[in-house]
Amino acid sequence: MAGIGFELRHMLRKNTLTSVFQAYAYAGVIGSGPWVFSIIGILLVGVFSIGVVEPPLLITQFQTSITYLVAFSLILTGTAQLTFTRFVSDRIFLKQDEAILPNLHGLLLIVVALASVLGCIALFFILPGQSLIYRILMLAGFALMCIVWIMAVLLSGLKQYRAITALFGISYALIVILALPLRHWGLEGLLASFVTGHILLVAGMWSLVLNSFPLGKRWIAFDFTKRSMIFSSLIVVGLFYNMAIWADKIMFWYFPPTSQQIIGGLRASLIYDIPVFLSYLSIIPGMAVFLVRIETDFVEYYEKFFNAVRGGGSLEYIESMRDEMVYAIQAGLGEIAKVQTIAILITFVAGPWVLQLLGISQLYLPLLHVQVVGAGLQVAVMAVLNIFFYLNERRIVLMLCTLMLVLNITFTALSLALGAAFYGYGFCIAMLITLCVGLVCLTRSMDRLEYKTFMLQ
Repeated sequence: MAGIGFELRHMLRKNTLTSVFQAYAYAGVIGSGPWVFSIIGILLVGVFSIGVVEPPLLITQFQTSITYLVAFSLILTGTAQLTFTRFVSDRIFLKQDEAILPNLHGLLLIVVALASVLGCIALFFILPGQSLIYRILMLAGFALMCIVWIMAVLLSGLKQYRAITALFGISYALIVILALPLRHWGLEGLLASFVTGHILLVAGMWSLVLNSFPLGKRWIAFDFTKRSMIFSSLIVVGLFYNMAIWADKIMFWYFPPTSQQIIGGLRASLIYDIPVFLSYLSIIPGMAVFLVRIETDFVEYYEKFFNAVRGGGSLEYIESMRDEMVYAIQAGLGEIAKVQTIAILITFVAGPWVLQLLGISQLYLPLLHVQVVGAGLQVAVMAVLNIFFYLNERRIVLMLCTLMLVLNITFTALSLALGAAFYGYGFCIAMLITLCVGLVCLTRSMDRLEYKTFMLQ
């Protein structure tokens, strides 16, 4: 289906400095827009609530509550995101579009039911003594976030990047606007604005899905649960990847010397969370390069390679397209490395000024430096995983995600034991080792691509 790759190629074909800048800026907004809008929106809600919401601790409680909703909704839906996307992809390839919408209804029914049950249990044990309205809003927010991640992954698979970004921008603008009158009701008012904004986000995503697929004879179906259509490796990959990304944060939240109790059983680590937040803003350039190179150069030769395989192309042509894929991967990863290195250096130089501007102690600076490097390595890991997904190397992706999870937990625990001077190194080293192993596996896979394509069928 037509997607961002066509638009980026059209921009780059003009071969001017302006067109190149336009393509990378567009890719940066599309690739990073949703989570940037999310972060900025929640921050603005907190900023506008200062002096109005009393005591100020309520603002911290709101932001911490949202962080937990995001983290655990991602982990929960990680089990379904990739395997359902594969189901949808297969239905599109087989021209069975009418089966997609009923099965989406079935998946969302399961996800919402599971989120409701787990949410009720968690809210009962983790947030005892909190107001009923607060707990109902938290439960609604959790269910809505689960729906958002399922729909976002589905729409991303359909290359609806621009629509997703626009919806996130509109929804979080609404959250900020609604928070202005609702902030007078304190924590519950702020959460109400968040829930309302996500109701709009879900409605917008739903309309996009309805416009993309026909409504068949059935309203609900569970074909995706059939044994022949379940890819167990993708279920584990989705779970392990999200757990690996959040493992170090959760460990810092519940390690007493690095955290504090915020509301009920919810804890936060100010010493760790602030540098992590700032470091993820530095990967916007890397995400732009990632999208441009993967969605243009690599995908172009990838399609030519497999079209030639299916269409009976000559071996010489197939090998040449394989070589072009390798060159595209090398150029893309090299460009990501260059851009992220520049972003890291800029952060190193501007870090003290940024911390001073935000009124944050300079003691956070060493941890910010480490986290910026780790975030940059994560972009490269994402690029490698994405290439393996294109090549349908699910076992390798599973191995890398398992390795990333185990390493992050192990090295983060070690850094916590060694003391403050080593904080942040656990995540950074885990990303570095995962990237190195991934690159070795990628080299071997590309060397054996023709053999695997023909001889193992």
